Amino acid sequence: MRRILFTIVSALMLCTAAHSAVSVQQMRFHCEKDTVEINQLLQKGQAAALKTPNQLVAFYAHELLGRPYVAHTLEGDTEKLTINIDQLDCTTFVETLYALARTTLNGRNSWRDFAANLENLRYRNGEMSDYSSRLHYISEWIVNNRSRGNLIEVTPDVPTATYLVKNINFMTTHKDSYTSLKNNPEMVEKIRNFEVGYRNHRMPYIKKQWLARKDVKAALKSGDFVGLVTKVEGLDISHLGIIYKDEKGEIYLLDASMRGGKVMLEKENMHDMLLHSKNNIGVRVFRIME
Repeated sequence: MRRILFTIVSALMLCTAAHSAVSVQQMRFHCEKDTVEINQLLQKGQAAALKTPNQLVAFYAHELLGRPYVAHTLEGDTEKLTINIDQLDCTTFVETLYALARTTLNGRNSWRDFAANLENLRYRNGEMSDYSSRLHYISEWIVNNRSRGNLIEVTPDVPTATYLVKNINFMTTHKDSYTSLKNNPEMVEKIRNFEVGYRNHRMPYIKKQWLARKDVKAALKSGDFVGLVTKVEGLDISHLGIIYKDEKGEIYLLDASMRGGKVMLEKENMHDMLLHSKNNIGVRVFRIME
């Protein structure tokens, strides 16, 4: 096994720098099959000959159905560009879908391009440095990625959309819940400096009770990224997934579900599912920018 891993790493070192800002030594793979499987998925995506970002997101989500939910796969002693398509949480699921779809849209089919697109989405201004360079809050994630032409927020254009003002500071007010912040005042201060920009942050959202309206459902598409807005103090979004729209126009959440333990299509439509939630008060919706 050591010899196999050495051979793989040696091969990767020869051909990554031109595609991603980070070197292979700054990447963390789940296993030696990751790169092969990513290439295979990208080849499937190209063969499907789909034209729009939403179609590609929905296609790749279907390919990832059933993969196990595993939390905290990005964490480690040092920040690395983690590539793991076999173990997904709600955020890495959406990030993986973006990187697969964007790579296909660019006419590429290599894991190296996937890695570059993943880094570009996950980190502030598209460049990984330390833990604080990761876009931890979805509000900053969308602002930063929108400014670089990666994503667009469609929430304000959806009928009934309204606005919520919050101070986003959950990480520094709960620092002991984060391994990289616990007993690390320097990193806490770095995160706090970014949180300052999101004091009294005004964000659009669609209240959950309006998700049953026909005009709201008509404005949403399969393959839209969706974030569940929470009333938890200091936090903006508690969960991510994508929208699946059935032939009747009903909308469902397709996500890496902690409760279900895997990537799955939720059984209840999104309106009914959120009505049963005490903390989630609505949704925000994002799309890949064409």
